Amino acid sequence: MAYDKAYFDKWYRNRQHQVRTPAQIRRIVTFTVAAAEYVLDRPIRSVLDVGAGEGHWQPILSAMRPNLRYVGVEPSEYAVARFGTRRGLRRGSVETLEQLELHAEHPEGFDLVVCCGVLNYVPTRSLGNALEQLVLHTSGVAWLELFTKHDEIEGDVAALRPRTAAWYRERFGNAGFVPCGLHLYAPQDRAAGLTALETCATA
Repeated sequence: MAYDKAYFDKWYRNRQHQVRTPAQIRRIVTFTVAAAEYVLDRPIRSVLDVGAGEGHWQPILSAMRPNLRYVGVEPSEYAVARFGTRRGLRRGSVETLEQLELHAEHPEGFDLVVCCGVLNYVPTRSLGNALEQLVLHTSGVAWLELFTKHDEIEGDVAALRPRTAAWYRERFGNAGFVPCGLHLYAPQDRAAGLTALETCATA
């Protein structure tokens, strides 16, 4: 698939096809920042956005937290060439995250990790490692938007790989993520500091 200018024009700017409006994106950013700060009990200082697209989250985050460190990872050559310097994007994907050696640059991890509308496209053979890499980089919470085969899905559905909710929950648990609801997940060590009903764990 070519993630070129035409792709982003269609799914981000064309009113007939766009999955979310700018106002909806802003609400999601505001929500995830608040959730991370609730868990951390302080303002967030860093965000890793995997599958960042054109980096739409970066200007909103920068306005909310001017000193925040943002790293966007995006496979689109077009998006990185056009917005990379301005919005902190670098070439890569959730499947090649390990090769970017972000952990060496940011050994403390990121307060908020975002992977929005990406994991449904990852092949089964790569999903486990991708989730383990996301856990590795999450020091606070992760917002991992993912849809199951029972959900109504809008947008670019041609290459989607939706499976059951139980299937995904098992993979997330195996990787070390604890669900907190509304696409939010915490690594097991962070979740250990939350109360029983602050997570969706069944135990």
